[in-house]
Amino acid sequence: MHSIQDRVPVSIVIANYNYAHFLRRSIDSALEQDYDEAEVIVVDDASTDATADVIASYGSRIKTCQREVNGGHGAAFNTGFASSHGEIVLFLDADDYLYPNAVSEVVEAWEDRTAQVQFRLHIVDEQMRVKDVFPPVELPFDSGDVTPELLRKGRYQTTVTSGLAFKRSVLDKVMPVPESEFRQGADGYLATVAPLHGEVTSIEDCLGAYRIHGANHSVFAEKLGQRARWRIKHDFRRLEALSDQASEIGLNMRDDAGLHDPVHLEERLASLCIDRDQHPVANDSRLSLAAAGAAASLKMNASRKRRLMLAGWFLSVGVLPRDMAKTILSWKLVASSRPPFLLRLSKTIRHAMG
Repeated sequence: MHSIQDRVPVSIVIANYNYAHFLRRSIDSALEQDYDEAEVIVVDDASTDATADVIASYGSRIKTCQREVNGGHGAAFNTGFASSHGEIVLFLDADDYLYPNAVSEVVEAWEDRTAQVQFRLHIVDEQMRVKDVFPPVELPFDSGDVTPELLRKGRYQTTVTSGLAFKRSVLDKVMPVPESEFRQGADGYLATVAPLHGEVTSIEDCLGAYRIHGANHSVFAEKLGQRARWRIKHDFRRLEALSDQASEIGLNMRDDAGLHDPVHLEERLASLCIDRDQHPVANDSRLSLAAAGAAASLKMNASRKRRLMLAGWFLSVGVLPRDMAKTILSWKLVASSRPPFLLRLSKTIRHAMG
């Protein structure tokens, strides 16, 4: 038996800033859910484009929250949550969209101890053509009680904003999102601290679309050094929030959690290799980060082949001459930079590691 019954109220909160050209698809997807008890809330974070016209065209079919001053991702989440009533809350980025069965599948999957449901998304381009799956199908979701993984390395295998749903009573404990710290990446904050208060339930099906385009904050248009520095600092803010909230419920996180997280270590290596002068961690060395990354890779929840390949990648970036290391970094982090033979090889390896 699920503790949340079929007719539980659900809120879909759409966070928008200057995405008028994507917003209608996002709103339509929320309104077209095959689940009746879903309210749709659109937060406009002081947009300067045609967002107001798009929102006005829906009339009373949606609830609108108009922010007078742009506050960023966290502020939009806080505003939308404060206006919501659902026992389950989904935050949907305005450039993404849900499939019609998303909410009903989330409700069906909900269990007694669920704090968060996560599901895969199709990666689509600006024309909504499917390009891939996120997270990749060969990376298993972490499910159940993920608190031990969080306390050990500050991360578990989860997804982005539009692939997450949260229990309201859990959000009451962890919100508001700290707005200055999470002006971008508020989903990272929620997905890090919510599982301290329950379990994670995973759905393997793709229930929506994650749109990749030039304006995505997380893409950074191939500016690898800038992207890596932002992600490192975002991780430090996540880890600080996790440590604070864990201590409030009597749990202790290891001080060096980031050094056990391959994703974090990859960004540290990228930042150090690409732009040492602006690297935010003074005492890092390529060799020490590579050794830590290789060791952390071998403990991942992934196939043995994938763990070994990633460990080898870390070591190669750590020991090769800097120019070669930068090339290998680029090949891994930006698919468009890979030569044709490597694209073919990576597809073969990916299928073998699935």
